[in-house]
Amino acid sequence: MAIKSHGRLSISASAKPRALMQDRPNLKDAWTAQVHTLYPEMFPGTLGQSLLGKALDTGLWNLQIHNIRDHGLGKHKTVDDTPAGGGPGMVLRADVLSEALCAQPAIGPILYLSPRGRRFDQAMAKGLADGPGVTLLCGRFEGVDQRVLDAHDIFEVSLGDFVMTGGEIAAQALIDATVRLIPRVLGNAESSEDESFSNGLLEHPQYTRPTDWVGHKIPEILLSGHHGAIAKWRKDQSERLTKERRPDLWRAYEDPKEGQEQSDAHTIAAKGEMKD
Repeated sequence: MAIKSHGRLSISASAKPRALMQDRPNLKDAWTAQVHTLYPEMFPGTLGQSLLGKALDTGLWNLQIHNIRDHGLGKHKTVDDTPAGGGPGMVLRADVLSEALCAQPAIGPILYLSPRGRRFDQAMAKGLADGPGVTLLCGRFEGVDQRVLDAHDIFEVSLGDFVMTGGEIAAQALIDATVRLIPRVLGNAESSEDESFSNGLLEHPQYTRPTDWVGHKIPEILLSGHHGAIAKWRKDQSERLTKERRPDLWRAYEDPKEGQEQSDAHTIAAKGEMKD
């Protein structure tokens, strides 16, 4: 498949974390993650390392970080207030967040990292990777004023059934899972085609040298050179692991209609076309 070339855009000065201020190419039409956060210094974090970091340095994708506190109120740049109706903690204000979001044109769907959101999965990552990018809102404290979510048609996304202190780590995880699906980021396209969730199943066990490690040997079938038999063994292992560890995935795998409905739902959600 031919890779679309990108034209260069001019690079202008902006308030960014120091790690993002190095001389990186800014490529037109490259997939872009735009992040609104109270802790811009947390980025790029892990996203600046390994293959994703190299891809960021070469302009295969872009990262834009915007500090919500720049739009805070008064001398102290206040961004939060007490919950209406009472209760513990603080809530990020709708007026502050709206001003932050309006200050930058959104790229792709706007997602809010929230434990009550739709569960993020490989299908959603693929849907996002196929688009121009994503705009992420990282919450803190007790969350954000519901009115800003409604006013800006923000879709809530969750990494799982647990609560974190903020959305920054979740945002990095979502970006990581998505960016690695962009052509040329991994280098070998087959790397993303033969892993967990790519075909609805968990990935089969992997082995490498030495063939005998403290009495634990690589399954003989993998050393046979019989590609057909190896492929069957790997598929059988994937099915066994999925059935044992993820019965929800196994049910979707056994019922293609159910699996397709779930995939369509997440893909549509990733493109910002679905509302709760």
